[in-house]
Amino acid sequence: MNVLTRAPARAGIPDEEWQIRCDLAALYRLLAHFRMTDLIYTHLSARIPGPEHHFLINRYGTFFHEMRASDLVKIDLDGKIVDPVERESRRVNAAGFVIHSAIYMARPDLLSVIHTHTAAGIGVSAQKEGLLPISQHALKFYDRLGYHNYEGIAFDRAERARLIRDLGPHKAMILRNHGLLVGGRSISDTFDQIYFLERACQAQVAALAGGQELVLPPKKVRRHTASQFSDESDSDLIELAWQASLRLIERDQPDYRS
Repeated sequence: MNVLTRAPARAGIPDEEWQIRCDLAALYRLLAHFRMTDLIYTHLSARIPGPEHHFLINRYGTFFHEMRASDLVKIDLDGKIVDPVERESRRVNAAGFVIHSAIYMARPDLLSVIHTHTAAGIGVSAQKEGLLPISQHALKFYDRLGYHNYEGIAFDRAERARLIRDLGPHKAMILRNHGLLVGGRSISDTFDQIYFLERACQAQVAALAGGQELVLPPKKVRRHTASQFSDESDSDLIELAWQASLRLIERDQPDYRS
């Protein structure tokens, strides 16, 4: 499992689910650490294995830096909170449900999803050419990035079909005039996706702000670099980076596992 020190499961919650809760709460804390938050308005989720197709998402109204495993709410693909007691006392983000459930319905390979509204992510989402191949970070996503046109706040469940279509086979997508969306085969993989996509957007905004002509690598180099990032051996490095990142919060913020 991904958490450095295994936390004892809460009564009534299976060990596997509790571990996912701890990992997801850590992911929230890490996005706060790297300043990828927007008050209470963005959301991260994780699929709970099993035939019920349940997933965990944040309790509406909790800041990322204070998220705990017990703050996460289990919902189904209809957006209904599973626990009847929590149904009376907790809320979830309706737009978050629409966006995340779309991915989980269509992509069984993706076990976790992140959606952010960062300044750099929104900035690039509003640029006609989208993410430019001007940095090594950006080349990780070369020909591996979807785009979805803005339709307003994502309350309409009919938008799910278009989100799925626009994501296609990729794990990352830019939501035009809105922000970033990524999925991963694990929570550590999802963190890797959002970290590098966000950094690529930051680099692009900084480069364009310089007002100088940009240098773009040849297409052959772009494709080669993208294929290097797709190497299966990267999964070991992704896990190493995740474990190192957890040490950023483990000492001072261990309550995420409560």
